[in-house]
Amino acid sequence: MATCYVCGKKRMVGNNVSHSNRKTKRVFKPNLQRIRILTDSGPRRAYVCTRCIRSGMITKAI
Repeated sequence: MATCYVCGKKRMVGNNVSHSNRKTKRVFKPNLQRIRILTDSGPRRAYVCTRCIRSGMITKAI
């Protein structure tokens, strides 16, 4: 199970609810992208969620 390198976002569980109100388990997965980012120890590949990428919490490595 992959998590976001920046914010730690990971999968969440919930319920599918049918029209007759029956409930079955389901999984909500974050939108993780494997990108090259700059860290203190240099560039590395990491899984980062799209919200962290879009909000500028990381700097991309070239």
